Amino acid sequence: MDELTARFEALRKEHPELISVQRIGTSRLGDALMMYSIGEGALSHLVVGGVHPNEPVGAWTALHLLEQLATDTELRLGLAARWSIVPCIDPDGARLNEGWFAHPGDRSSYARAFYRPAPNEQVEWTFPWSYKRAYFDAMLPETQALARAIDLTTPDLYVALHNAEMGGVYYYLTRDVPEIYDLLAAVPESLGLPLDKGEPEGGHLTELAQAIFLTGTLEEVYDWIESLGGDPFPPGSGGNASSDYALRHGTLSLIAELPYWKHADADNTEPIDESYAELLARTGSVFVDFGTELMDMLAAAEPMLTLDSPFLRASRAFVPMMTATGESNIARSLQPEAQRPATVAERFGCEDLIHMYRLRYGGMLLRALEAEVNAGTARAELRRICARMHALYTRWQEEAAEENAAETIPISSLVGVQYGAILAGASYFAGSL
Repeated sequence: MDELTARFEALRKEHPELISVQRIGTSRLGDALMMYSIGEGALSHLVVGGVHPNEPVGAWTALHLLEQLATDTELRLGLAARWSIVPCIDPDGARLNEGWFAHPGDRSSYARAFYRPAPNEQVEWTFPWSYKRAYFDAMLPETQALARAIDLTTPDLYVALHNAEMGGVYYYLTRDVPEIYDLLAAVPESLGLPLDKGEPEGGHLTELAQAIFLTGTLEEVYDWIESLGGDPFPPGSGGNASSDYALRHGTLSLIAELPYWKHADADNTEPIDESYAELLARTGSVFVDFGTELMDMLAAAEPMLTLDSPFLRASRAFVPMMTATGESNIARSLQPEAQRPATVAERFGCEDLIHMYRLRYGGMLLRALEAEVNAGTARAELRRICARMHALYTRWQEEAAEENAAETIPISSLVGVQYGAILAGASYFAGSL
């Protein structure tokens, strides 16, 4: 985080006549939240990094974008926009991921030092929301700063810089813009990255084009989970997304989701000798099993935990979601639309999600337990629970490594996809002037 801040400030000082900066807020732990601006024109574009602190590729993209706009006059003038760029909106969370930043290609190191906030502590998902029995209005200081940035800039294009983990590239848009679909597909292809042709994040999503999805609404997600018999608003739930908040300004929001690792199966749509229903039921059962293991571990530790760490708060929210995810998959397997052959991409996505969630959320629970041990507050029994969790996590790491046939993607290629997607969106607006 300190290096990122220094790089942005150095750019501003190199181009004082082009780049300005303003403070839009303060993080919970006291970091200044800054927004850099460059360019003049009829359009307004907002680009924000670090909306999820375990997704740092956007920091490089934001930096590259500002560098290009400052040094390429033709690009800056041709896009006819005032650009506003926030390097990282959640610096506190980003610092808790810095343990793996030096080894971004090592999935084991990545997962072991991984941190993702509980839903009600995620900047992206803590905008006000009310629907049925769900109600959320506890906006974080960082969320208030992001809302301030959106309201100050009233963007035509808003790009929240996310990235995924494994598989292929996919996109989200808040409305149908077919004029840019060919560009969005061509950018990853030109950099040797596959599109994700499985089911990246949920069966409720509307596909606008291959690997391009409509963000939809949180109300739709609520109803979908409810229809499967799940709890659509469990303890620790957050609120609405920044892209929904930006709709009040008529903003088009664009998200490019790209993985750290690519796999040949991610865009393979060949059918396999297993139905989609069988795939969902099989992987759902695994989710229930390992989710139960994590819940039992957390429940045994709870009476002895004394530190209200971010890792513990996240574990309390995410650990129950593992069994809920499994139960949801099993419920989906009973639906008529699941009675079809599954594809290679779908099998890969479902099976790798098991490894991803075990390593992510098992790792955060282990960090929560180790915090007590390292602080010297752990009783003997809690130390034994920590040792058991470490042994379980080591086994999960070994199993993931045995099945790992993925290829690490160069950071420059990931930045290239995000940067290309931003230019595709900006060019669409410039062409409409």
